[in-house]
Amino acid sequence: MLIRYKKSFEKIAMGLLSFMPGEKDLKQLQQTIKQYETTDDWQLFLWKQEEDIIGAIGVVFKGEDLVEVQHISVNPSHRQQGIGKRMVNAVRDLYKNKSVVPNDETEAFFKKCNADKDLDC
Repeated sequence: MLIRYKKSFEKIAMGLLSFMPGEKDLKQLQQTIKQYETTDDWQLFLWKQEEDIIGAIGVVFKGEDLVEVQHISVNPSHRQQGIGKRMVNAVRDLYKNKSVVPNDETEAFFKKCNADKDLDC
């Protein structure tokens, strides 16, 4: 289930985002979280399964009709179960009237998911 990020989830969110290649540095990670907390065009969502938060997906609004997925991360112990693909689909459902597209860092994941519809990304 997709839930909106809130400050009480900061450590969990930072842990998940730290799996992204561009978010390895602590200062960069802190800046990214601050951006999600303070900028209206940036939205961070977490994926909750049972009682655990196991994924994060961050988007930025680019104009009226475009939502760009800039972060997507799943806890390594829950990968290859389709969680990432479910998060992308949940964001697409949330923003039905907009185009949901990847950025450079998430593009390979999108291609992997779209190449084989049965693939658990």
